Amino acid sequence: MSVIETASRVLRDEADAVVSLVDKLDGQFEEAVRLIENAKGRVVLTGMGKSGHIARKVAATMASTGTPAFFLHPAEGIHGDLGMVTAEDVVIAYSNSGETAEVLNILPSLKRIGAKLIAVVGKTNSTLAKNADAVLDAGVKREADSLGLAPTSSTTAALALGDALAVCLMERHHFTADNFAIFHPGGSLGKKLLLTVDMVMHKGDENPLISENASVKDALFVMTDKGLGAVSVVDEEGRLKGLMTDGDVRRGLEKGMDFLIRPVREAMTKNPQLISKERLAAEALHRMEQHKPHPITVLPVVEEGKAIGMLHITDLLKQGVM
Repeated sequence: MSVIETASRVLRDEADAVVSLVDKLDGQFEEAVRLIENAKGRVVLTGMGKSGHIARKVAATMASTGTPAFFLHPAEGIHGDLGMVTAEDVVIAYSNSGETAEVLNILPSLKRIGAKLIAVVGKTNSTLAKNADAVLDAGVKREADSLGLAPTSSTTAALALGDALAVCLMERHHFTADNFAIFHPGGSLGKKLLLTVDMVMHKGDENPLISENASVKDALFVMTDKGLGAVSVVDEEGRLKGLMTDGDVRRGLEKGMDFLIRPVREAMTKNPQLISKERLAAEALHRMEQHKPHPITVLPVVEEGKAIGMLHITDLLKQGVM
């Protein structure tokens, strides 16, 4: 059998294993959801070996989608880590055989603690299943390897079942994209939904300002010093009157060098695009890119009419705003 044929067989076997779980969903799955929803504590996931890896991933998925959860290594559990489990918690134990010694060893303590137990097993008549408050059947007909021994289809099925449980809880909690962003501040969604203009803009001494009575030459010096390619033109009270960019200067110089001595108020762009500091950085980037007839690279930031900052497109791109 060729490499492609073997890979195709493995993928089909694992896909079939996941699909077969649909017919196994019953009141036990609903009970598992109910137990977690009613719990005042957290969800504790545990498992040994490959099942442990699956449990650890499901714990991470739950934690990032609104269900407080963490992974407990069963071997460490019997040496003190069970102290992290309370009577208000729900434990989800993964074991394909349902007879994993390290997992069974913590059952007496879990019973004494009073935590509820959900078993995710391949054998529903196993010791682990018999001691659980809810049993999720993750059994498969065969593993995907040629020997039928390596945890392949079984771990894929167990992972998919855990994902199904996490998503059900996520939806019942009415978990939103904003919630997701809070738990993923480093990701692109987090940057899109959490990062504001105020967090990125140049303010204070970095904010390029020039009086409307100053000359274009003076404005050019400020642009060069601040390095943003633009300067906000303000009145005596700091109110934004216009914007001058290096592009305005280049176009003006094409008409003659006397352009440099003209007052800024005569050469600036009046009524420029601007933004407030509370707006999302993603919105600012969208405004810049969608500006007609040409995209722009800077936005003055205003508060009650006063120019309090300057936002440059490169600052947004450096932050990963998309």
